[in-house]
Order: sequence, then structure tokens, then C-alpha cells
Amino acid sequence: MTWILGNRIKINIFGESHGPAIGGVVEGLASGIKIDMEELETFLAKRAPGKTKLTSPRKEEDRPVFHSGLLDGYTTGTPIAFTIKNSDHRSKDYSGLANSPRPSHADLTARLRFGDRVDMRGGGNFSGRLTAPVCVIGGILIQLLRYKGISIGAHLYKVGPIIDANYNLLDLSYDDIEKLKNADFPTIDQEVGRRMQDYINQVRSNMDSIGAVIECGVVGLKAGYGNPMFEGIESSISKNVFSIPGVKGVEFGQGFAVADMLGSDHNDRMYYKEDGSIGYYSNNSAGIIGGISTGMPIVFRLAVKPTPSIGIEQKTIDLLTKENVTIEIKGRHDPCIGIRMIPVVEAMTAISLVDFVL
Repeated sequence: MTWILGNRIKINIFGESHGPAIGGVVEGLASGIKIDMEELETFLAKRAPGKTKLTSPRKEEDRPVFHSGLLDGYTTGTPIAFTIKNSDHRSKDYSGLANSPRPSHADLTARLRFGDRVDMRGGGNFSGRLTAPVCVIGGILIQLLRYKGISIGAHLYKVGPIIDANYNLLDLSYDDIEKLKNADFPTIDQEVGRRMQDYINQVRSNMDSIGAVIECGVVGLKAGYGNPMFEGIESSISKNVFSIPGVKGVEFGQGFAVADMLGSDHNDRMYYKEDGSIGYYSNNSAGIIGGISTGMPIVFRLAVKPTPSIGIEQKTIDLLTKENVTIEIKGRHDPCIGIRMIPVVEAMTAISLVDFVL
């Protein structure tokens, strides 16, 4: 089973959570593009497990081994292929789940779709583990987009009742995004971040999990990129971020709030600047109108569901005996997957944009 995305730039990821390795391939990049491997390694570390008590204790270095497409830090023009070794998996933690699917996990739907032989150890091909190769590819493309003046950055906007400051739709800047990359915790307000961490720790101590809202911004994308209807920027980003396990909702700009707005309040009025370029008095459309970029910052939020794997007893079914049963899930799981999803969202956003920009 493979996952393939893209038109001009095609990506393909493969593997299972508890298999020997996961990996990916990216095709379509020109020769001679400089890739900063240290920056890529730093980016991947943000997604890797086992860094803090707030994430899964599974220990994975997540260092990709490149087999083609890169030479001395530059792209060669051929497909970039890589693998990432799975070194710290404990399949025995999942042995009791073979016939008892976890509620709200893909255990049941995967079996219904692919049959009894589907590998669901650690979630198999449906695991968040598969976002590691997404981040390798996205981390490379983020660098490529920066060469073109485009910067992407995300932060935890909401965890439980705790809400971070939001991006300014009108004035989001490159500096605003760069500051986040050096933050100890992925929030604009670090005090809010500390409160979020305390809240997540409380949830974890109760053997439960909590969802999150992530906000992502893009600055530097010039006007005129995109297409109407099926191939618009919103369409592409939405499709791709919904590919991230656990994402259940996406909104751009004012999002669902537009349902309560008057046109006179929502419309982004335009004016000519002194240099002759077009400016906007507001950016409620978040930099995209008709599927095409306006040159204003792109800002969107996505809702992330709570981790389905929790230690609290839950009702489920036994597919073998056809009985109703209960389970208590063992293993190592994130109490809030939103934390490690930040670089994944940034990566998927980059993957979405390169098809329009290159």
C-alpha cells in the first residue's frame, strides 16, 4: 500500500509502524538545489517521539538514509528516495487488539477494507508514524519555498480550554513565523504554552487524551497562484492536511464565523498603494479568493481529535467471538498529538504549495 500526492512534484510514502522501516520518494525536483541537512534534522526532531513527557516515550532517531537523488547536499534531478529505520517498536503491546478494535481508531475500518491480513501493529500504515517521511519530504520543500521568499509556520492555537494568541490575518510577517521556530513550546505566548503543558500532563495522569486546534500561516506567496474549483489552493491544502491522521476539520481565515457575518463586514476591500500595487483593508479570506492567492498571508486552522489509544476502560467488540467486550489499551501513546503534529502540518502545507509555485 502506498500514499501518492502531487502533480508536478509527486511524493510517495510507504511502510508500517512496526515494520523494519518506513520511507518515501519525491520526484520532480530540479538538479542543483542546496539542501541544508542540519536544518532538516532539526525540523524532523520536532516530530520525533520520546523528547518530553508530553509525547509518546517511543524512542526513534528518525534519521533518514538517502538512497538516491542527493549528492554532497544538492539535488541531482533524479527521484529522492529514503528510508527511516523503525528501531523501538513493541508489537506485544498490541497483541490483545488483534480482534478487539480500538474505538475511533482505524483498526476496524482497515480490516473491513483490506481483510484479516492487514498489519495493524502500532496502527500499521494508518499510524501517525507515517508522518515521519512526510516531514522529510516537507522539510526539503520548506527550504525550497524559502528560496522563493515563502515562509510557513504553525503553532498550537487551542488545547482544551486554553487558547493561544492568534495570527494577525492582515499583518502576519516573516518575523512572526521565524520567532515560533525558536520557541521552547509551539505557542506564540509562552505563558499560555506552560499552561497547556500543565493541562496535558493532567490529562495524561488520568490516562486520557485531549484534542487540539493548530493554526498555520504562510507569508511571501505572491498573488496569482492557484486555480479555481478542484485545483485551488484551499482545495489542495485541505485535501492534504486531511491526510494527516487525526485531523477532523479545517477552516481558512474567518472560517465558520463567516456564516454570522454580513457581506459589508466580511468583504476584503482593496486600494492602490503609492507604489501602484494592490493592498487590502482586511484579510478575512485569508489570502485566497476563488482558489487563487491574493498576495496576503494565508492563515488556516485545523481541528485535531484526541488520541484514540487511552488507558481508560472502553467498550468495543470481539470480531472473533462476536461478543461485546471491554479493553484497556497498553503501549506508548501521545496524550495530545497536536504537539508533534506542528511540523507535519507545515510539511503538508509545503507539499501543497510547491505544485503551484514551481
